[in-house]
Amino acid sequence: MASIDKRKGNWRAQVRRGGQTLTKTFRLKADADAWARDIERAIDREIDPTVRQLTAKDSFESLIDLHIEDLAKFGQPLRRSKDQVLKRLKVELGSETVSNLTRERLIRYGRERRDDGAGPATLAIDISFIGTVLTHAAAMHGLRVDTEGVRLARVALRRMGAVGKGDERDRRPTADELETLYEAFDDNPRNTMPMTTIVQFAIATAMRLDEIVRIEWRHLDARNRTILVESRKDPRKKDSNDQRVPLLAATGYDAFELLNEQRKRTGGNGVRCFPYNGRSVGTNFRRTCEEEGIEDLHFHDMRHEGTSRLFEAGLTIEQVPLVTGHKDWKMLKRYTQLRPENLHATLAKHA
Repeated sequence: MASIDKRKGNWRAQVRRGGQTLTKTFRLKADADAWARDIERAIDREIDPTVRQLTAKDSFESLIDLHIEDLAKFGQPLRRSKDQVLKRLKVELGSETVSNLTRERLIRYGRERRDDGAGPATLAIDISFIGTVLTHAAAMHGLRVDTEGVRLARVALRRMGAVGKGDERDRRPTADELETLYEAFDDNPRNTMPMTTIVQFAIATAMRLDEIVRIEWRHLDARNRTILVESRKDPRKKDSNDQRVPLLAATGYDAFELLNEQRKRTGGNGVRCFPYNGRSVGTNFRRTCEEEGIEDLHFHDMRHEGTSRLFEAGLTIEQVPLVTGHKDWKMLKRYTQLRPENLHATLAKHA
């Protein structure tokens, strides 16, 4: 039998049924009554009442936490990108109850994000993760959720242009821009990181910044001039993406020699070849571009540049992924903006 008592401004619900006693405190009496009825029904249906029962009154933040907890139990910890998105969703939508996450509310959220500068691809990820969290709660915990509202909101936002694929960048640095950056890096007495070497290594290997700052000396095979890159990014396969990458001299920079320079600089001490914070490297790059008046150039564009140079050096579609880690031509094509004037040099080299 349930009893509802008011204590210190809150309502305490207590259920005694089937030899069990359960107690929970609520701010509203109606919520206490609803919880007590749900517990009594669960006991009558021989469902363990201690197992959390989700309702439409649960906050979206609590569902995100539950989703993360369940993934951890299944041995699937969050990767950095998903963790960042879920943290932002907690801030912006976490206080909403599940019942309030309607089509209209999600469309309004999409408009607000768009007005704040979020691009179509970013917002598409947001909506996708909202759907993932709600669907997980429905599948794993029996919560009745309006996944159709999420689908319709995505359709509406797509037609408004707020959701969609990201624009494919075709930005490559010019030779003058690279020389300007190198001079600025080397002439800055406050620069504690070998930025010129890092940028040249990024072009030489077409590695992502997070891969550059993760590679380790123990994985360097000096005899064969290769290095192991652990857990390379692959949207179709989250784990076990280790790849041994050749350190070539095909892009105008010799990746192996750049590592030798770095070993001399650091004395070969430590675990990582480039023991720097990736965010600090990115901030340094952006700040220097701004100071030198170089517009719309990102560090990730060095990966584009390196990939393009590999093709311009004469490597084939089958060979380039051995360096870049791309799985197929469609994924590789967006990083390949060949300069038509360089075809003359390529043909001359083969001749």
